[in-house]
Amino acid sequence: MNKLERSAVSVPKAAENNQSPLLGFLQDCHRRYADNMDGALADYIPELSKADPAHFGISLVTIDGHAYEVGDTQVPFTIQSISKAFVFALALDLVGPENVESKIGVEPSGEAFNAIRLNAQNRPFNAMVNAGAIACSGIIHAARGDDAFDTIRQAMSRFAGRDLDVDDAVFQSERATGDRNRAIGYLLRSSSVIGTDVTAVLDVYFRQCSILVNAHDIAVMAATLGNRGINPVTGEQVVAPYSVARALSVMTSSGMYDYAGEWIYRVGLPAKSGVGGGIVATFPSQFGLGTFSPLLDSHGNSTRGIKVCETLSEHFNLHMLNRTSNAHSCLLADYDLAKSSSHRSRRPDEMDILIEHHDKVRILELFGALAFAEVDYVTRQLTRNPNPLFMVVDFRRTAGITGAATKLLIDSFGTLAVKGVTVIVTGIDRKTAALADFREAIKNSPSIRNFPLLDEAIEWSEDQIIYRFGGNVDFKETLHLDEQALLKSLTESELDALAALGAVKTFESGERVITANEPASSLYFLLRGMVSVKLPTGVRLATLTSGMVFGEMALIEERRTADIVADTKIICHVIPLAAFHAFCNKNPKVSEKIMRNLSMLLAARLIKANKKVDLLSAN
Repeated sequence: MNKLERSAVSVPKAAENNQSPLLGFLQDCHRRYADNMDGALADYIPELSKADPAHFGISLVTIDGHAYEVGDTQVPFTIQSISKAFVFALALDLVGPENVESKIGVEPSGEAFNAIRLNAQNRPFNAMVNAGAIACSGIIHAARGDDAFDTIRQAMSRFAGRDLDVDDAVFQSERATGDRNRAIGYLLRSSSVIGTDVTAVLDVYFRQCSILVNAHDIAVMAATLGNRGINPVTGEQVVAPYSVARALSVMTSSGMYDYAGEWIYRVGLPAKSGVGGGIVATFPSQFGLGTFSPLLDSHGNSTRGIKVCETLSEHFNLHMLNRTSNAHSCLLADYDLAKSSSHRSRRPDEMDILIEHHDKVRILELFGALAFAEVDYVTRQLTRNPNPLFMVVDFRRTAGITGAATKLLIDSFGTLAVKGVTVIVTGIDRKTAALADFREAIKNSPSIRNFPLLDEAIEWSEDQIIYRFGGNVDFKETLHLDEQALLKSLTESELDALAALGAVKTFESGERVITANEPASSLYFLLRGMVSVKLPTGVRLATLTSGMVFGEMALIEERRTADIVADTKIICHVIPLAAFHAFCNKNPKVSEKIMRNLSMLLAARLIKANKKVDLLSAN
């Protein structure tokens, strides 16, 4: 394909047809190449020569399971040599890499895919040529005996996300005309690569090549490889990430017959083709592509499929060796308590300690997919002097973390621990497989604390700072009305008169004290214990402790705006709102003091919220 052909494919304006621009691009590709009748049907397997040369389908499946479909994506065809990549991954997963690697090499052969030749060690060159694929079938046959093919079929079905069957006519045709593969099989037996029952092994191989798929199936299969072995549609871990990485490696070097070098030069993605007309290509961590068109070029690759893959890679710059990224973008925010504290409302003595020692707690909020370069940048920020006492690292907005990045980060956490820094991670308990290895690594590092929510981690760190620097975080102490910020500057007689308006009440842990949207009827002065202010959705807005008031927004609003739930057993001095207003009307000086205090409390909350907004905007 020349430059003119590639540049001629354009993306329709999504606004005009109200569809995804990627789908529009694939539709344009399909329209442009549908009339291209170059190539020929495979005829060395008679059944394959019966395919309809007009069939042409393109399917792209993302690693979150979304599919873009154009053309004949539901037309069944036999998987043929595409099966080699998945059976290789299965063999690695089933019997282990040492067993497989002792029988099959990983180097390009420089020969035709069906060459009757082994390498200098009398082993197949790789698993993508027929000799290597037959050896893979032999390994699985040795492990599973008569159940070998069903083991393969079931694994391929898990890759595709649905039950796959066999085209028996193609199987019989392959068996009847497979003398060259029989020669390869006996060569493998003479070199002790497979066992004595060559016919049984070849039947497994012929059957696996005859499994029926469609373009959508192979796109899901490719996406499963791109998703570290997890089917993005079913969520099943089909094979281990190690097996996937090795399979993709050999697909990259040897997956496209003797066009493999040209393919990796022009397209730059791990791929595998089959003489049934299919091509799978994988963009790791992004998507899987499946194309179907039975007209083949001189290398045995689908002519239309090659053009689609080249055009897609060229237009969107998908070549895996032409990647650009900014490692700095993974650090969404880096701050201490001076810029943003927890939602916990603190007493003045606690606030004084936190203000003085704000730099003792440092918070890093990470973003995106974390690979080696990103985590290297993060680790340099983690070890930047001076070190805090507590380092909170938040993973809420991360899409995943690679194995190499996990090791680097865990080592960095260990370095901090030696320096006396307590590391706290948050947001890793989300049900995402991309963080599974990191979660496991954290379990094996008892010095690392884990909180589900960032605010909980910051609050815990604040408590530790207050305790270490002479404060009191014991919520069991009982305070009095003269220690309430809302009642600051009131005289003893004014406080006594105010107290007489209400009564002391106790609420048990977990009890809802105030319900959102109900009429506001009372003020609650918290004398002992701790409560949470929550939205009806359950999101926590603040935590209040003894010495604080809640329900005070009733002074300016008629209905409750949030739920108040007792986190511990609490004691409150509850004053009915009507009595409070009547008292203030009779005592304007008291009313003036209280409203001034309320203004200061609201201003402090606004300043705190603005700091958080400024922090996120700056990053």
